[in-house]
Amino acid sequence: MSKQKKPAGGLNIIIVGCGKVGTTLVEQLVKEGHDITIVDKNAKKIQELSSLYDIMGIVGNGASFSVQQDAGIENADLIIAVTESDELNLLCCTLAKRVAKCSAIARVRTPDYSKEIVYLREKLGLAMVINPELEASREASRILCLPTALEVNTFANGQAELIKYKIPEGNPLVGTTIAELSRKTATNLLICAVEREGEIYIPSGDFTMKKNDVISFCTQRNFSRTFFEDISVKTNQVKNTMIIGGGKAAYYLAKRLIGMGINVKIIENDRQRCEDLSVLLPKAIIINGDGTDEELLKEEGIEYAESFVALTGIDEENILLTLHARQVSNAKTITKINRINFKDVISRLDLGSVVYPRYITSEAIIAYVRAKNESGDSNIETLYHLFDHRVEAIEFKVDQESEVTGTPLQALDLKRHLLVAFINRNGKIIIPSGQDTIERGDTVMVVTTHTGFNDITDILK
Repeated sequence: MSKQKKPAGGLNIIIVGCGKVGTTLVEQLVKEGHDITIVDKNAKKIQELSSLYDIMGIVGNGASFSVQQDAGIENADLIIAVTESDELNLLCCTLAKRVAKCSAIARVRTPDYSKEIVYLREKLGLAMVINPELEASREASRILCLPTALEVNTFANGQAELIKYKIPEGNPLVGTTIAELSRKTATNLLICAVEREGEIYIPSGDFTMKKNDVISFCTQRNFSRTFFEDISVKTNQVKNTMIIGGGKAAYYLAKRLIGMGINVKIIENDRQRCEDLSVLLPKAIIINGDGTDEELLKEEGIEYAESFVALTGIDEENILLTLHARQVSNAKTITKINRINFKDVISRLDLGSVVYPRYITSEAIIAYVRAKNESGDSNIETLYHLFDHRVEAIEFKVDQESEVTGTPLQALDLKRHLLVAFINRNGKIIIPSGQDTIERGDTVMVVTTHTGFNDITDILK
């Protein structure tokens, strides 16, 4: 396979660790045209990845000075350490910062370190410290606050939300065009993307919504609840949740939910872990038992649970548990899935909300890489992939005047399959009309089926 052509300004990136997260990063960063070197002790995995993507592979300890030299650390723009060891990741980044001028990103998952993320980032000079389980718990808690939604993503420092919702039969939205929506709801919002029978649409005003459409709409924080009330959909925050699996993600999620006044029950098979969780989470109910045991689930009240979150380390278990919960209860369900193989099959299952920690990690890193790779008039603040990576929602910070500033949106020669979803001006969220303008100092979210946008000017033809 020939190496993909690198665009001008593409970065030289070293990735330490070729586990699941490292593999996902290699795949996506190669697509974006960067030069990648992968470092790991596993020679077989290095060989597989370097052959598949035509990247450079180094077998060895990523925290070794000589190994980093072999990987070209002196000329690297960025090192990303995503091994299974937090300590090794931090050591890799610390060494790289001492011997080179590159930026550094470390994956850190242990709760003890997570409390010190700001300190670690500042004192070690890291560009980013990423914790997939912590970020997954944040996503899950947002969904449990608004259980009607399939996904809840936040932008503009939490001031704007992008909500995914599946339109059921009999819903007032059925048969409504985008243009007519403002007459049915008082909420100022914009429907940015629609998935219908596997196809993705960036809708115009004459687009008519149908039963089973999955829509993504953008609105100000907390306005989504008003919108759901306008279309007669219940949106109450859940009062209790049952979590299967007592790992890091379960701990982070339980801690957040307890702080929100939600009753939490965790079922975990490992007795020692149960004892640890009972100390860490004194307000949670911790049950030592097999979460895949139907009788145990029944005894613990799965039929009456308002929400059910499958967080075991085995994807197949999580899927089966969720399908069982949906069969025996009316619970809002959330499923954690680590692998991204068979994503088409998974998307056809009735799992409710699905959280992918690997994607959360890679999206945060890719947003940083794109911003670092661009010396234009704006920087990427936030990046989310929607609808199986077929849609990107990108938040840009507009630092300078350019051809997109000061001109009404309707007068700009915008690419097709693209919407400007909101403009954040001094903390005020504007859901734009054609007369609104983008100004210097704004942050702007764009939703598009195009990929690889680095700068706000990329929205122009």
